[in-house]
Amino acid sequence: MTENLFVNLYVLKHDKMKRFPDNDFLLQDETARELFHEHAEGMPIIDYHCHLDPKMIAEDYRFADITEAWLGGDHYKWRAMRANGVSEDYITGNKDSHSKFMKWAETLPYTMCNPLYIWTHLELSRIFGIDKPLNPTTAEEIYEVCNEKLQTEAFSVRNIMRRMHVETVCTTDDPADSLEYHKKLQNEGFEIHVKPAWRPDKAMAIEKEGYNDYLSRLEKASEMEIITFKDLIEALRKRHEFFASLGCSVSDHGLSRFYACDYTEKEIEFLFLKGRAEKQLEPEELEKFRSAILYELAVMDAENGWVQQFHIGPNRNNNLRMFKKLGADTGFDAIGDESFAEPMNRFFSRLDDEGHLAKTILYNINPRDNELMVANAYNYNDGSVPGKMQYGAAWWFMDQRYGMKRQLEALSGLGLLSRFVGMLTDSRSFLSYPRHEYFRRILCHFLAERCEEGEIPASELPFVGKMVEDISYRNAKSYFGW
Repeated sequence: MTENLFVNLYVLKHDKMKRFPDNDFLLQDETARELFHEHAEGMPIIDYHCHLDPKMIAEDYRFADITEAWLGGDHYKWRAMRANGVSEDYITGNKDSHSKFMKWAETLPYTMCNPLYIWTHLELSRIFGIDKPLNPTTAEEIYEVCNEKLQTEAFSVRNIMRRMHVETVCTTDDPADSLEYHKKLQNEGFEIHVKPAWRPDKAMAIEKEGYNDYLSRLEKASEMEIITFKDLIEALRKRHEFFASLGCSVSDHGLSRFYACDYTEKEIEFLFLKGRAEKQLEPEELEKFRSAILYELAVMDAENGWVQQFHIGPNRNNNLRMFKKLGADTGFDAIGDESFAEPMNRFFSRLDDEGHLAKTILYNINPRDNELMVANAYNYNDGSVPGKMQYGAAWWFMDQRYGMKRQLEALSGLGLLSRFVGMLTDSRSFLSYPRHEYFRRILCHFLAERCEEGEIPASELPFVGKMVEDISYRNAKSYFGW
C-alpha cells in the first residue's frame, strides 16, 4: 500500500511527462500525429521476412504460457538477460516457466532505452490489453493475466495474427524442406497468406561439418543423385520450381559479404568433389565455390521473377564455448566488419550484363555501411521497375529508433524513400508484430520533421500521407506482386 502511494505521488509530481506508451507515443508534433493516425495506423501488415514456424500456424498453436511465447527462441531477450547477470539456467536452461518469466521481469527495467523495453510494452498493450509497466512489482499479475488469455481460442497463433491485421508473411525455408505446412494452409484456405521463402545458405556451406548429410536430404527432396556440381545446381533448380509452385517469390541469403571472383566450370567441379570427399578447401577455393553457387542461385531467381534478398555482414557464433553448448542462433552473433563494396558491384554487374539481375533488397548489419550500400545498390536501377534495387529495413542490431532513423536518412539522402518497401519483423515470435507500429511511428516522426522544418511544402502533405501508406503497406504489396 505504501509503495503504491509513493508511485502515485511520483506520477502526479511528474504529470507533465509524456505518457508511455500512449496513443501519440513517439509522435512529437501535430503533423506526425496526423500522418500516423490518418495514414499509417490502419495499414495491414506484410511481413516479408520472418522466422516463424509454419507448423505452428498450420496447427493453430496455443502457447502454454507467456514464457514460451516470449522467451522461447528470442535471442534478443537472452542477450539482455545474460548482460544483466541472469544465470543461463533461467534463459535456455531447465528452470520452470514462472521462474524464467520473473527473471525477465527483473531484467526489463534495466533495458530502458533499449528497444526491448518498448517492444515488450507495445506487445503487452496491443496484444494483451495490458497498459502497465512490467517490473518485479507487476510481474505476477501480468504473468497470470497473459497466461489466462493464452489459454483461450482468441489467443491462438492465427488469432494473434488476425488481431495484428496481418495480411501476408514469408517464412524462412531450406530448399530441402517439404513445405507440407504451407500446402496444408493453402489447401484449407487460411485467409492470411503464409508463403515460403527460399534460404539456400546450407547448400553453399561446403566447408561445414555435415555438408554431405545435408546433400543427402537435398537428394531425397529433389529425387535425384548429386554426384557433380552440375547435379547440385539441377537439384536446387528442381526445388526452386517446387517452391515457386507453392507461391514462393522471395529468396534470402545470410552472408558475411558478397562473393564474385573468377572461376572456371572445371575448377568448381573439382572443388565440389573435394568438399564431398570431406577435404578442407583453402580460403581462395571457398571464395570460388561460393561465387559460383551464388551466381547460379541468382540466375534462378531472375528466371522465375523472384525478389532476392541479401542480409550482409553478421559475424556468427563468436562464443565457442556457448556454441558448443547451445548451437547457432542463441545470441552470440554480432556485427562484422568485412568489406564488400567491390565484390557486390562485380556480382551485380555480371548479372545485369547478362540480363539475370532480379529485383533485389539489400540489408547491412554494420551502420558504417549505410551510405555505402544504398549508393552502390542504385548503380543497378534500370528504369524497368520502380525501386528495383532496394535498400532494406534497418536490420538486427540496427532495428531500433536511431538505427531506423539512420537508415531512413541514408535512403532519403541518396535514394528514393518514397519507393521503400518498408518494415519486417525478422522474428521468431508471433508477438513481434507491434514492431511494425514502432517503425511506422518513427517513419511518421521522420517525415513530419521534414515538413515542420520547411523541407517539404505544406501543399504536398497529401502526397506525404500517401508516401506513409505506400511505405507501410502498398509498396511491398506491389513490389512482391501480392
